[in-house]
Amino acid sequence: MTGLPFPPSRSSAVEQLTKFLPAAGRPYDVGRNTDAGPGRPSAVSRLSPYVRYRLITEHDVVSHVLGAHSLKAAEKFVQEVLWRTYWKGWLEMRPSVWSRFLQERDYQRDTFPAMHDVMKAEAGQTGIEGFDDWARELVEAGYLHNHARMWFASIWIFTLRLPWSLGADFFLRHLLDADPASNTLSWRWVAGLQTCGKTYLATTDNIARYTQGRFAPRGLAQEPFELTEAPLEPARHLKELTHYDASQSSILLVTHEDMHPESIFDQSGFRSVLVAADPDLLWGDGARAFARSAALDATLRAGEHFGCAANLIERLNAPALIAAADAAGVKQIVTPYAPVGPVADALAHLAPLLAREGIRFVQVRRAWDSSFWPHAKKGFFPFKEQIPAVLREAGFAT
Repeated sequence: MTGLPFPPSRSSAVEQLTKFLPAAGRPYDVGRNTDAGPGRPSAVSRLSPYVRYRLITEHDVVSHVLGAHSLKAAEKFVQEVLWRTYWKGWLEMRPSVWSRFLQERDYQRDTFPAMHDVMKAEAGQTGIEGFDDWARELVEAGYLHNHARMWFASIWIFTLRLPWSLGADFFLRHLLDADPASNTLSWRWVAGLQTCGKTYLATTDNIARYTQGRFAPRGLAQEPFELTEAPLEPARHLKELTHYDASQSSILLVTHEDMHPESIFDQSGFRSVLVAADPDLLWGDGARAFARSAALDATLRAGEHFGCAANLIERLNAPALIAAADAAGVKQIVTPYAPVGPVADALAHLAPLLAREGIRFVQVRRAWDSSFWPHAKKGFFPFKEQIPAVLREAGFAT
């Protein structure tokens, strides 16, 4: 995979983190909003595809950063890492927001009267400077600078007046790092739905400043308009999980939601490992190709780490898991917890099918998620106030 901007392996993730580490303090703080363009030096870490599939975990990243910087010096970067944690926790306690997005997307696909305008926007043919470039960059590279994502979403919604759900779907289909929580809730935030009444409006001056004069689009919306929706469900408690009996012989199942099982489980107790690379559980060809190569990398690492046979499976289905459990002579399958999204839905469907065969299906949530997610009940700022204390409780020096 030499030459790819994001080689899909754990070793590449660690290499990128090591390369970025000296800049995680002040250089990131002062330069994080600047998008100089594809292939140009940037202050951002470019770790997001690796963190999204947990080839490298949030704990890994923060641990290395706080080993090199104080929390005060690297506060902005640590907060940026924890935005992804926050979004996942927030959606975990309000899973109907994901279902609502899917329904809204499908409805707009079927009924929006100007789908030709959506197609022009996706093709980068609107005539809006910057926006068209970002549309093409997204499709070609599978990546956009975070600030460009915000500008793009704002122009899509408020200038072009296109449905936010179709823009979120466009990102899902092309971003390598798109996940249900971060992508959906970020688009909702720009649209003014996530924090009621608070929108993000892209301006010519802001774009010109932070693209270093590359773009200064004219004709952008001067004011946002209000989007409304039905009230959201109250935040629920985190899902209770089945107890993991580590003394019972098991199969380990790895999905693309968490591809570093070595940092969750010890080295004993698994008869075999299955790594699922199911293309039906991702949206775009770029993400599918990245996840499949990452799954091959995870298969090799898991087999070596756990000292057992490890195999890649192309479909996450009950017959494959039941056959593997029978071959290994086990009655328990264990997997890292999958947050709200297609993988979680697939696992929820599998659990009763496995139970009928007398196979316990157990998900294990990471300590990082169990520590931070309960604080994602409201907005990010109350969550942010808890970060130093939670990090201290987790053993980090703050």
